[in-house]
Amino acid sequence: MDDITIIKLGGQVIDDEDKMNKALAGFSALNRPKILVHGGGKTANTLLNQLGLEQQLINGRRITNLESLRVVQMVYAGLVNKNIVAKLQSMHCPSVGLSGADANCILAEKRPVRDIDYGYVGDIIQVDSSVLIKFIEHGLTPVICALTHDGQGQILNTNADTIATEVGISFAKNYKVTLIYCFEQSGVLTDTEDKSSVISDLHPGYFQQLKAAGKINEGMIPKLDNAFRALGHGVNKVYITHYQSLDDLSDLETLTATRITLFEKNEK
Repeated sequence: MDDITIIKLGGQVIDDEDKMNKALAGFSALNRPKILVHGGGKTANTLLNQLGLEQQLINGRRITNLESLRVVQMVYAGLVNKNIVAKLQSMHCPSVGLSGADANCILAEKRPVRDIDYGYVGDIIQVDSSVLIKFIEHGLTPVICALTHDGQGQILNTNADTIATEVGISFAKNYKVTLIYCFEQSGVLTDTEDKSSVISDLHPGYFQQLKAAGKINEGMIPKLDNAFRALGHGVNKVYITHYQSLDDLSDLETLTATRITLFEKNEK
């Protein structure tokens, strides 16, 4: 079974050109089949504020009305995605920038209204990995932004961690998948004020303990939910780590990161 590495890049890295360049240099140097999934950073928030458009987050997730969707679409699929693709080309990493609507690669549905109306937010129905495989087989690295579509002409805002997770699950049927979420920290911290308090291994029971104690912030909760889902649906390895770790992924066992697991070390 072939290996593939899926990198999700987010956090402050998206907004800092130097950090972005370092992350992309590490990514471009990976000599293996790979996919990059990225968020939008704070650029969309900044533009929304400049336009006087109100924005709201609940449990780390954006409420997306029609006006904010238009801004998010311009920033994610346009400004951020194409800047990343252009930088990768300059690093001799032939790439193709995609949203979920391109080649119908990620189909989603508008999230049903239950306790909260998230607006134009998409829940993924299906990832067509065969399309992405074709790009890879032709020597192109897919670079996927945080947008999907509903098959009826509607673009939907979709969490980038979720996209990375579902892409990983779709590949797990035929590939040995390593999924790595990269941002500006070296992993999940037990103390957000102490950058060295990286948890080396995190299983569901420990996650629940930390969440109950209020030691996991709201933005990290969806990421970890996605990480556990990926492992539960066939993804081989999942890590949360610093973007600079992309410089050397030759030995994942020595990587400074949080490895997500389904069981404690002493459990079989």
